[in-house]
Amino acid sequence: MTTSDHAKTLKQIGHKKAKREKYEKHNKPKDRKFGESAKKCTRCGRTGAHISKYGLNLCRQCFRETAKELGFKKYS
Repeated sequence: MTTSDHAKTLKQIGHKKAKREKYEKHNKPKDRKFGESAKKCTRCGRTGAHISKYGLNLCRQCFRETAKELGFKKYS
């Protein structure tokens, strides 16, 4: 299972009550308090290459796309 929302699988199991309850019991991701999965990009949801400085909470790819709008300037 990836770090994305587990609701995709729940849609497929949706009408089968017993299977849904069992899936939720054993496969629901727990809330992370620390570690790589605790910090996600607010824009796309990626967990890697996270920039949390200045309260940005963006991955590096999203930061590159939105840097000018946020007021950052490229010097080189």
